[in-house]
Amino acid sequence: MATASEPRNTAHNKGSDHAINQLSSGHRFAGLAHAALAEGDAEKGEKVFRKCRSCHEVGQEAKDKTGPALNGIVGAAAGASPDFGYSNAMKEAAEAGLVWDEASLAAFLTKPRDFLKGTQMSFPGLRKEADVANVIAYLAGQQAVAEN
Repeated sequence: MATASEPRNTAHNKGSDHAINQLSSGHRFAGLAHAALAEGDAEKGEKVFRKCRSCHEVGQEAKDKTGPALNGIVGAAAGASPDFGYSNAMKEAAEAGLVWDEASLAAFLTKPRDFLKGTQMSFPGLRKEADVANVIAYLAGQQAVAEN
């Protein structure tokens, strides 16, 4: 089985190969915030998340908007919101097995379009490693909401 760093070379999986190759190039950003992830501050992350609220919701009453609701996103498979209309790039990444762990979230939040070519997310990314770590810490705290 191929991983994000090992593209498959089968003709019948060309779309998935494209997604995997895009993920591979995007993972170079994963190390940027990795050291800071363990030190993320959820309270500060809630403040940084205000930048995301025009498109995403979290919390008990969260619904999909321009972007999907993000309850339970940390550790979830990409493209998991059943009623959201994901881009083809995100659908391909999901089929290729993308999981939103801390490293993939850090890479995506840093430079979404570099991490996943063809994403519909228009946000350019968070510049500060601490902001990325804090948002991930905040989103990780939204896990319990997703389970209720």
